[in-house]
Amino acid sequence: MAMTMHPVAPGEQAPGFALPSIAGSGIVTLDDYRGRSPLFLSLMLGLWCPFCRRQLAQLGTFEERLKGMGVESLAVVATAPENARLYFKFRPTKVPLAADPDLSTHRAYGLPKPEPTPAFIEALDTVRVNPYGDLPEPLPVSQVGKVLQEMDGYQYTPTDQVDVEKQWPQLKGLFMIDRTGVVRWAYVECATEGLAGIGKMPAAEEILEAARQCAA
Repeated sequence: MAMTMHPVAPGEQAPGFALPSIAGSGIVTLDDYRGRSPLFLSLMLGLWCPFCRRQLAQLGTFEERLKGMGVESLAVVATAPENARLYFKFRPTKVPLAADPDLSTHRAYGLPKPEPTPAFIEALDTVRVNPYGDLPEPLPVSQVGKVLQEMDGYQYTPTDQVDVEKQWPQLKGLFMIDRTGVVRWAYVECATEGLAGIGKMPAAEEILEAARQCAA
């Protein structure tokens, strides 16, 4: 799979950002955390993405443990703030959220957006995955998203459709940033496994260990 950009790596300065908060009318910036606490930054796609919805729920299960280490969390959701506010009103998460419908943060952090070449499309139909273990068997990547949408009962809105057209097939990433604004740990979707890594997240213990080291 062609990777077109170089993601920000451990030891490099984290790019700044200023994004609308989903919880209110304020703006969230990287400088809000500088000198105060490490930050666990999760860059997700729009709410149309079933992998992202599951990952946000998963992140919420250990957000309190991160906070107990002195590490703050922020998940960036790539949709309009008002769309995210409506969704999370009915499906709340413990993770603080910011909106970035234009993927400006994803680009700043160098997250790859593969070219949808014929070879890429073919791989979507041949590589089989079961990223959460809740399917009876691994399915081709091109089918998994549809099956998860049906399992969730999620119906696309016009906003979702616009987001899909702008975003697909953007990849996601996780970054642990220390108090000085330097990235100390990073996870980029599909970086090590190719498309077999789609939708996967590191184990919670790996993230927590990265947080411990970052907060030390």
